[in-house]
Order: sequence, then structure tokens, then C-alpha cells
Amino acid sequence: MEKEKSLVAFQEYKIRRFYDEKSETWYFSVTDVVGALTESANPAVYWRVLKKRLKDEGANETVTKCNALKMPSADGKMRLTDMADTETLLRLIQSIPSPKAEPFKQWLAKVGYERIRDMSEAELIFTALAELSTRQIAESVGATGMPENAEAGRKGGKIAKRARRELESKTGKNVVTGENFLPPGKSRPALSAGDDE
Repeated sequence: MEKEKSLVAFQEYKIRRFYDEKSETWYFSVTDVVGALTESANPAVYWRVLKKRLKDEGANETVTKCNALKMPSADGKMRLTDMADTETLLRLIQSIPSPKAEPFKQWLAKVGYERIRDMSEAELIFTALAELSTRQIAESVGATGMPENAEAGRKGGKIAKRARRELESKTGKNVVTGENFLPPGKSRPALSAGDDE
């Protein structure tokens, strides 16, 4: 399903995303990212307040780089949602106080520049395992700053890699195959300017 293809997981949070083939760029739902970082009960309101604050502070360029795209919402309807590319999101994250900021930046660096492809169920599970392991390792050592979080990321990645290789050795099948990559020329809707609903 196209709806499932547009989701990616950060820890236990689902982040909606869209791939613009023309620019070969991933765009992510700003409200989903805000929700994951702040655990706010209403991330859309948080984003509206943050957007106003950024404009008041003169950061108009960052805000205007968030384009609206119709994405499936929690109620199943297609609604305009503010989307941002990796570079813009990294700027926005600096304005959101969150202990998850550093792990999220590492996660974003990985998924924000990956080649477009469908992820199999196994890939999604091992990706989630790597993220969970990274987060728990970082928390257990009280990681602060990029070097410590990067080390936690390496250890978390190794755990998932060992688990993936163990499964592949038992089944004789590769988790990641060339079949997972989407064929070129798939049409996607264009991004448009607007506000999140």
C-alpha cells in the first residue's frame, strides 16, 4: 500500500515522508517530527506556535522552506501537511528543546539521504531494533553530544546487524535485496506551498 510505503519509524513514532523524484529529495512531516521530539499531545499546535516564534525571530527562510503536501492523516483523510527536507529539519530541531534531538539527527542523517526503495517487513524490524538499541545504549551511559551518541549508534547498529545476519544464515535469504529498490519513473504528486491542517 502507498500509505505504508510513505511511513518510516523513529523509535516508536511513525514519521510520514514523501520522495520528490525531480529533486531526488525526501520530505518529512514536520508535525510528526515535532510529536516525536516533544511527545506533545497536540504537535500541530506546537508547530503553529513554533512557526510564529521563528517568524518573529526573523527565521522566515526556514519556515517558508516547509511546503504543504496532502498526506494521509490519523483519521484516514488526505490533509495538507507541512513537509521539510533534511536540511530544513535539522535547522528546525535546533529550536526544539528535546533530549531526543541528537539521536534524531543521527536517524535523519541516515534516512534523509537513503535511496528510495520499499522496505520489507524484516528491514523495518531490524531498523527499529537498531534505533531501539541505540536509544537504550545512549540512555544507559548518559550520552550527551555527537561523539557519545554516534558511538551508541554504532553499537546499536552492530546489534541489529548481528541479528540480521543470524536470520539470513538460518533462512538462506538476504533481508536486503535488489528487489526492494523501486523501479525508476514512478510518478508522485508535486509539492505545493501551504499551511499544515
